[in-house]
Parts: sequence; structure tokens; C-alpha cells
Amino acid sequence: MHSAVFLIEFGAVVLALGLLGRFAVRLKFSPIPLYLLAGLLFGAGGVVPLGGSEEFIEVGAEIGVVLLLLMLGLEYTAGDLVGHLKTHAPAGGVDFLLNALPGAAAALLLGWGPVAAVVLAGVTWVSSSGVIAKVLGDLGRLGNRESPVILSILVLEDLAMALYLPILTALLAGTGLLAGGLTLGIALAAVGTVLLVAVRYGRVISRFISSDDPEKLLLVVLGMTLLVAGVAQQLQVSAAVGAFLVGIALSGEVAENTHHLLMPLRDLFAAVFFVFFGLSTDPTTIPSMLLPALALAALSILTKVATGYWAAKRAGIAERGRWRAGGALVARGEFSIVIAGLAVSSGTVAPSLGPLATAYVLLLVIMGPLAARFTEPIAQRVILWRGKEYPGAGTPAKPVPDPVPERTAAAPE
Repeated sequence: MHSAVFLIEFGAVVLALGLLGRFAVRLKFSPIPLYLLAGLLFGAGGVVPLGGSEEFIEVGAEIGVVLLLLMLGLEYTAGDLVGHLKTHAPAGGVDFLLNALPGAAAALLLGWGPVAAVVLAGVTWVSSSGVIAKVLGDLGRLGNRESPVILSILVLEDLAMALYLPILTALLAGTGLLAGGLTLGIALAAVGTVLLVAVRYGRVISRFISSDDPEKLLLVVLGMTLLVAGVAQQLQVSAAVGAFLVGIALSGEVAENTHHLLMPLRDLFAAVFFVFFGLSTDPTTIPSMLLPALALAALSILTKVATGYWAAKRAGIAERGRWRAGGALVARGEFSIVIAGLAVSSGTVAPSLGPLATAYVLLLVIMGPLAARFTEPIAQRVILWRGKEYPGAGTPAKPVPDPVPERTAAAPE
């Protein structure tokens, strides 16, 4: 009987996700908010609470996080990461200051303490690379002069997560200063070692793992990823970081083939992860957090626009491109939910943080594509209304001569 209930419940959840995904495609929109709403619907306090399948969904959610980070790591080579870090580090620093500090300040003002401040700083800091890559493609902007600036900021945020997540994991585990410093040291050593090995021996590693048989390649890469993620989790470094490092270590044809093989699994388990986060949030607690979420979302729109504008200006991009770069960075999504999910599951932060993060992400994953589309026209109207000349008004943006490699989305689209 229990087996039958599990199959019925889980089958209904997966079917609902598939229908919601198709609906999102028709709207040309990210399915993330729909998945979160589905979790709220099926969770405690929702319309149809789950019972028999919730434990399996929790395990599936953990696999979803691992696959999200593995696929993200596959997008980069170690050389790409080092090059971006050297060239665009100032933009990454401005991004952190303008977008992480408001989240930390909000947590302290709400009286949630320093650990929650670190959590909420991460939630408000990191843009959704999946949603942004999709929006840039839909708007035909991947060849624009400002797009490399946008993608560079996203790369730096992704790389920063390899250091941020171990710190967060140690704080949530309640370890002392010595243990926390040891965890961070292990994480730094692991990241540095993987980057060094990947730069020097990436082709050798990829050649060793490579296989003409898709089944064997899938089993080897997936098994190695789960094993490394489990060891990293055991060392309090974070399973997500372990998966990210595995992705970086693979390159060339192996990385490309693995990406194609794992994409359907990534999409399935990532969707399950978003649903599980919704299951963990009582929808009746969201209204009380809606006003703080609105205020934080409004501030985040301003700070991300300022970040993109400054970074594009530093890169010599014209006025129109600066505003487009700022508007494109607004969306939050998968990483914000990953961070909030780690905090909520640990039970060491205020329970209200989950509803706040849910409302915040729902707002910005909806506002993000709108900001990308309309920030530059609105800025043009405001500047003209104030009686100032708007540089390049009426002149279409010129694409760069060399195409910018498209960056695959980090979340199911």
C-alpha cells in the first residue's frame, strides 16, 4: 500500500512539473517560480499535502543540487576561471558590496543574528545564471558588446560560491572558529588543487574518463560526482562545491558529451529540488514576509542595475549597453534557493528566512526578464524627460565582430 501511495504521489508531482514546464515555455518564461509554487501547493499547509513520497523527494533534491553544480562546472575550464578572476575582479568586488551587504543588513535588522546575515547575503548576492542566459538568448543579445561583461560577473559569482558555501556550511553546522577555519582551509586547498590539476592535466583526466559508450560515460561521471560530493559533505566542505570541482576538472569532448547526457537528469532533479524547497515552506507564513521581501527586491533591482552599469562603464561600453547590462543582472533563482535551502534544512536560522527567500526569489525571477527588457528604454525616457542628451538615443546597438560563446543555463528552462 505504501508503495502504491508513493508511486501515485511522485508520479503526480512529476506530471505536474512537466505540465508547468510546458506552460512556462509557452510564456517564454523561467519555470522556477512555477516549481516553487507547486511545492507550496503540495507542502505542509498547502492544498494537497504529501506523505509517502516526501522522503524520496528530499533525496532527489540533494541530487538536484549536486547536478546543478556539476553542470555549472562543466561550463568552464580552469583557464577561463583564472582569466576572468584576473580581469574582472574589481567588478566582482563591487557586485559583492552592493548586493550581499543589503541582505546581511536586512537579516540583522529583522533580528535573525549573524549566521542568518551570512545566509541572506548570499541569497541577495548571486544572480540566476540560468534565467539570465535564457533571457539574453531570447532577446538576441548574446552578441552585444555588454554581454561579455554580464557573463564575466556571473562567472565570478559562480567561482565565489566555491568559497562561500564551505563557510556557510561550517556556520550552519555550529562549528567553532578553529574548525571553521580548518574547513575553509580545506576548501581553499581543494579549489586551488583542482584548478592547478585541471590546467596542467585536464586533457589527461578527460582522456582517462572518456568513453565512446554513452552508458559507461554516464555511469562513471555520475558515480564519481556523487562520490566526491559525499566526501566533501563528510569533510564539511559542501557537496555542491565537490560537484562543481568535478565539473571544472573535465574539459573538451568529455565535458560536452557529459553535458548532453546529464541535461535531462539535471532538469528532472533540479525541478524536484525547487519543489522540495517549496514543500519545506509553509505558505501561510509568506504573507507576513511579503513586505520585507518587496523592500529587499526593490533595493536589489537598484543595486544590480548599478553593478552592471559600473562594470560596463569600466569596460568602455556605451551608455545604452551600460543600462542593458544592469537590467540583465536582476534575476535571482537557483543559487539563492540552494543557499536558503541549506539554511532551512539545518534548522539553525530563523524559520521566517525560508518564506522571505521564497517570496524574494519569486519576485525577482519574474521581474528579472522584465528588467532586462525595459531598463534601458526607461532610463532613456527619464534622461530625456530631465532635459539631458541621451548618448546613442535612436541608434541600435552594434554587435561585436567575434561571437560570444553561449553559456548554457544552470537551471531547467
